[in-house]
Amino acid sequence: MSTLSDLVFAQGIASEADVEWLHRVAGDGQLLADLSFADIVMWVPTSDDSFVAVAHTRPGGAATLFYRDIVGERIRPQWQAQVRDAFASAAIIDSSSPEWFEETPTRVRAVPIARKLDGAQTVMGVLTRHTNLGDVRAPSRQQITFNDCADDIFRMIATGDFPDLSAPTGPRRGAPRAADGLIRLDVDGIVTFASPNALSAFNRVGFADELEGESLAEVTSRILPASRDTDESLPVVVTGRAPWRTDIEARGVTVSLRAIPLRDHGNRTGAIVLCRDVTELRHQEQELLTKDATIREIHHRVKNNLQTVASLLRIQARRTKSEEARESLTQAMQRVAAIAVVHDTLSEGLSQNVDFDQVFDRVLRLVAEVAAAPNTLAHTHSIGKFGVLPSEYATPLALALTELVTNAVEHGLKGQEGKVEIIAERDEEKLLVRVRDSGSGLPEGTVGRGLGTQIVRTLIQGELSGSIDWRTLGSDGGGSDDIDGNRAGGQIATGTEVVIEIPLKWIKR
Repeated sequence: MSTLSDLVFAQGIASEADVEWLHRVAGDGQLLADLSFADIVMWVPTSDDSFVAVAHTRPGGAATLFYRDIVGERIRPQWQAQVRDAFASAAIIDSSSPEWFEETPTRVRAVPIARKLDGAQTVMGVLTRHTNLGDVRAPSRQQITFNDCADDIFRMIATGDFPDLSAPTGPRRGAPRAADGLIRLDVDGIVTFASPNALSAFNRVGFADELEGESLAEVTSRILPASRDTDESLPVVVTGRAPWRTDIEARGVTVSLRAIPLRDHGNRTGAIVLCRDVTELRHQEQELLTKDATIREIHHRVKNNLQTVASLLRIQARRTKSEEARESLTQAMQRVAAIAVVHDTLSEGLSQNVDFDQVFDRVLRLVAEVAAAPNTLAHTHSIGKFGVLPSEYATPLALALTELVTNAVEHGLKGQEGKVEIIAERDEEKLLVRVRDSGSGLPEGTVGRGLGTQIVRTLIQGELSGSIDWRTLGSDGGGSDDIDGNRAGGQIATGTEVVIEIPLKWIKR
């Protein structure tokens, strides 16, 4: 399904600023649908003098007329003249008589979507309100007030006064909706209507009387504890002077407030204040913050512990008199340090995936620093991209490559200067990694049987379900194939090459 931006830009008659404005209007589509007890559809003009639906919102407290999605559809003939008149005249146009939609009587209102630009109003689309007349009952006071609020907002949309550009646009968990609680204020901030849910929310924070006739600012000042620091935006929200959001907390209860100033041709006439008891949501957010801080502290301690173990192994390796023991301790230190690098990278974010190129760059620098033996000078070089891999791939692959690069430096290039290349190629099905050195090659073509080789086999075959193969490079520049099956030569003509192939078909994209 195309997005609002895609559908608007496809018509070729809108700017980036127009699309942003339409997005803001559509962002409050649910509020308009709930206040109107009707479906709200947004239309934009096409290049052939018609209109296409780019957004649709169904009401939360009434039956919808459109059981099938109409976004992307051309406007129906019975609405076209009304919508075209609203767009051309920049005025709200109501249907003169009930319209029938799939055997259901409806009433349609067309509202031009205007934006003020350099002192003038530009109409860029039309909202239609489709009210279902088949389920009409005697309207309650709340329904009448909700409809009046909707009419006020529709008039502001037609004059370019809504939405307000100073209003926060970022998502906020627990943002109140009309059904959660609605308070209507007059121009002086006096409550003229409070829905039952709004009254209940204020009862929970300690206000036991009726809200109507009271100054909402004075009510909130009485119920808030004097010792608690209040949000600096609270006064302008409870007086309805700015389109902001805030929370009030008292008696262990948190109520979220959102103010929508009402204007008539730029002059403030009152406000709508939406409210919702978000106590449980705020408790959950606090618990998540606490758990996140705990997890980060655990990650920090694990990283420090791994670094401490690596340091202890390094100290022990320096003090031991046995060359074999020193080599074993040094290799163990490298393995622990590689695990620490991967853990540190994974702990920086909550994603289940990791950019392995960043991980391997740190691992390669670590190996190059500690692997070189006396009279050995190794130049390591990485070619290609590993890409993003699942976190469970990172540690075994990093450890395996650490072992292979270490072996290439310590054994393949022992006592000489040479190169080690790590070549990564990837497609949708597999990851192919080649580790090459310019050393003397495998003795008689044999593969080592030491602990390092066993570790690499276990990691690649057991942990990653991949395959691994050792081979000696010839003077023809190597005998390996690339990921597409083509012969893949390299700068290194002789030495040893280890080829790793890891299937990626189980990675979720």
